[in-house]
Amino acid sequence: MERARFATFSIAGAQRYGLVTDCGVVDLTARHGKQWPTLREVIEAGALQRLADEAAGLTPDIDLGDIRYEIPVPAPEKIICVGVNFPDRNEEYKDGQAAPSNPSLFIRFPRSFVGHKQALVRPPESPQLDYEGEIVIVVGKGGRRIPEASALDHIAALSLCNEGTLRDWVRHGKFNVTQGKNFDRSGSIGPWLVPFTDEAQLVDIKLETRVNGEVRQQDRTSRMIFSFRKIISYISTFTTLVPGDVIVTGTPTGAGARFDPPIWLKPGDVVEVEAECIGLLRNTIADEVV
Repeated sequence: MERARFATFSIAGAQRYGLVTDCGVVDLTARHGKQWPTLREVIEAGALQRLADEAAGLTPDIDLGDIRYEIPVPAPEKIICVGVNFPDRNEEYKDGQAAPSNPSLFIRFPRSFVGHKQALVRPPESPQLDYEGEIVIVVGKGGRRIPEASALDHIAALSLCNEGTLRDWVRHGKFNVTQGKNFDRSGSIGPWLVPFTDEAQLVDIKLETRVNGEVRQQDRTSRMIFSFRKIISYISTFTTLVPGDVIVTGTPTGAGARFDPPIWLKPGDVVEVEAECIGLLRNTIADEVV
């Protein structure tokens, strides 16, 4: 089944949103921008599917080659990331400990992400830029202390993330990873949002990360330590989730840091994160111009 694909993009210096088709983009800002200035307002109104239905069959207004993809949800209130959520990933730590009973979490800032086809930036402070392919859930209906039984009712859409990390900087402090997870333009989200319709979309998604065509990470959501239901319920226990919040749900084993010796990303590399029924997020690597 062909699923709707909503993207935020820039063209001629202006940010817009639209429905991506194989032939181009249906400009939804032109049609609905006064009522809903960005996709965040569309999500809050619960209108993704309505816009998808209205735009079906319309002739695209913009060529795909003319747009610059941005992160799908502009200025989300929260981007919350799950640290260890696959069994093999837990075993990478070699500390003899069983999988934890609750997820490890950290926060990222919107400025630390770029969109599809943009370059991830390697900063001059460290050569240890690494990749982490992950599935993203976007909150549609807010709430606090959300029961697991109804947690999926709070999802608006799915997307992908390359949760780029500066490995040495995640160890600068004793108990935090914030620094290494938040360098400007070190990760990506996109290429678009796929509306969430039912639990079958999430049960057993194949997730794969490739670097220069070589498969580095591969796993399925059926093997996640913490389910999407658990993640939403747990996070909403301590903070109120609001429409447009982004939750990055964890990466499989196989990041560059786990090779011997480690293999860090370098300028010219191409990283692709792909998931069934969501899409393919592609980025190159470039050094930061200081």
